[in-house]
Amino acid sequence: MPVGGLLPLFSSPAGGGLGGGLGGGGGGSSGRKGSGPAAFRLTEKFVLLLVFSAFITLCFGAIFFLPDSSKLLSGVLFHSSPALQPAADHKPGPGARAEDAAEGRARRGEEDAPGDPAASLEDNLARIRENHERALREAKETLQKLPEEIQRDILMEKEKVAQDQLSNRAGFRRLPPVYLAPQNTIGEIDREPADAAIREKREKIKEMMKHAWKNYKRYAWGKNELKPVSKGGHSSSLFGDIQGATIVDALDTLFIMNMKDEFEEAQAWVEENLNFNVNAEVSVFEVNIRFVGGLISAYYLSGAEIFRKKAVELGVKLLPAFQTPSGIPWALLNIKSGIGRNWPWASGGSSILAEFGTLHLEFMHLSYLSGNPIFADKVMNIRTVLNNLEKPEGLYPNYLNPNSGQWAQYHVSVGGLGDSFYEYLLKAWLMSDKTDLQAKKMYFDAIKAIETHLIRKSRNGLTYIAEWKGGLLEHKMGHLTCFAGGMFALGADDAPEGMTQHYLQLGAEIARTCHESYNRTFVKLGPEAFRFDGGVEAIATRQNEKYYILRPEVVETYMYMWRLTHDPKYRKWAWEAVEALEKHCRVKGGYSGLRDVYFSKESYDDVQQSFFLAETLKYLYLIFSDDDLLPLEHWIFNTEAHLLPVLSRNLKKVEDDGK
Repeated sequence: MPVGGLLPLFSSPAGGGLGGGLGGGGGGSSGRKGSGPAAFRLTEKFVLLLVFSAFITLCFGAIFFLPDSSKLLSGVLFHSSPALQPAADHKPGPGARAEDAAEGRARRGEEDAPGDPAASLEDNLARIRENHERALREAKETLQKLPEEIQRDILMEKEKVAQDQLSNRAGFRRLPPVYLAPQNTIGEIDREPADAAIREKREKIKEMMKHAWKNYKRYAWGKNELKPVSKGGHSSSLFGDIQGATIVDALDTLFIMNMKDEFEEAQAWVEENLNFNVNAEVSVFEVNIRFVGGLISAYYLSGAEIFRKKAVELGVKLLPAFQTPSGIPWALLNIKSGIGRNWPWASGGSSILAEFGTLHLEFMHLSYLSGNPIFADKVMNIRTVLNNLEKPEGLYPNYLNPNSGQWAQYHVSVGGLGDSFYEYLLKAWLMSDKTDLQAKKMYFDAIKAIETHLIRKSRNGLTYIAEWKGGLLEHKMGHLTCFAGGMFALGADDAPEGMTQHYLQLGAEIARTCHESYNRTFVKLGPEAFRFDGGVEAIATRQNEKYYILRPEVVETYMYMWRLTHDPKYRKWAWEAVEALEKHCRVKGGYSGLRDVYFSKESYDDVQQSFFLAETLKYLYLIFSDDDLLPLEHWIFNTEAHLLPVLSRNLKKVEDDGK
């Protein structure tokens, strides 16, 4: 779909869209600037490359004489460039949607599912041979050059990259005028519910937010997160050296809870201290959903220009992640050098569906807020790549190689590694004022395949979503997967004819299963994952799946189910979660996750996750608020529960009225 069709509000920036070149070259060694010995070492490297390429070509030739092995071919055909693989073993932190830190190590051993079908083997091998022949030709051509010529080429390339980066940033110094959503689409944030009991419960949730915020401010102000037991700051490698994740994540929650003083002090910190000029590697996914999403949301709610400026500034710094052969972005990016790579455990360095598929909403808004379509172009290219790929059984595997643009292992999950990709397909359709027909088709095609191949019912009637590995089901459902109940219900109105009630019912069944996963623990909060095998239903059977890190997905589904059905059981279940959080997770210094939800004595993980303030408490607050506070027809929640207005209907009307 042409980007212009989705972005009727964009003004045409002078000079058009920003060019490429944001990526490579930033990591060149300063030692290459010299002559003599340095140039000689460079020549030696090319000789070694020539020898190495010949060796690899022989190795690939040997494949024809080896027994057929899907594991061997998967490892050979979908391994990313060795130059991009780090020596260190970096893993996402415990708050990562795409993959939990505790599971990162285990994934390496269990992700050896079959790769591409045997029918495509010959094409893949031919393509590899062609690539190696081209590399050999390029190496020979380079060796024919004088050392001075090689040095000059390197310096020219580095200068070109530097100029591109400067011109890209200069293109965003002047942001165009934009119009905010009308205040009446937000709702009256200071109006209390008429029912006294509901009002009291909502006030209690606001008090929880005050407790979490007060202790963060006291013990960890300016740090990413709080350690509520040891009373200090906590920083995850997900954010590199960027600080203040809790502050940015909490902005819109503070706003809608009418915590004006706290919002103003958070805004002041953003103006004075939020700094993206750091030489550090960050998770593109996490920085996007928390920082970019949080800043955009705060801008639309408050109108404070600093939030828009910071969001666009950070968005520009993330653009080099897309400098791959396919345009599928890297998972990790050094935001100073522009050098990217993928998690080493992710199927031979593949990009992850839930990460590169969870940029669309924020990047479409970045194009609107900046007046430049480059952000939209990047995420629409991801759509193009995905639509050109064959889907096994109509499913989207979790891993995609950014170099080849092809699937890696055939592992499909609606939980970690896949989850928010499907969420963003639906919400892209809704956020476009239901004009993005491509997103709608992709969403309903995907959930039809999910329902056919992944959704099952237990012996006792609990509906769950299993994981699919090369055609075999693992009867495990993660806490992350519990968001899907709300997703199915939210998309029900736009379902194919006769399917609306079916998807509402499916959402209700997933909500019930996830409630059971809570109800069957000692603390009445759910484990990270639960299983349906060996006579077990909705219970975690492995120690590394028994923890709870203040996750929001279950109460997220309760919120959507309450808004769409007004069935009182969802408020009842939400209040059960509030009571459990107060009893088992609240400590003097804030709120902590638990290491084992089946153990009677609390064992705290000593982290107050930023998403606890951004998502868990926000969803709980909205469950006990009137429906006209952030009505669903006007607002979309990103996967971190940050608020993004429907683009064309709300904003276009205000733009026209202002002319």
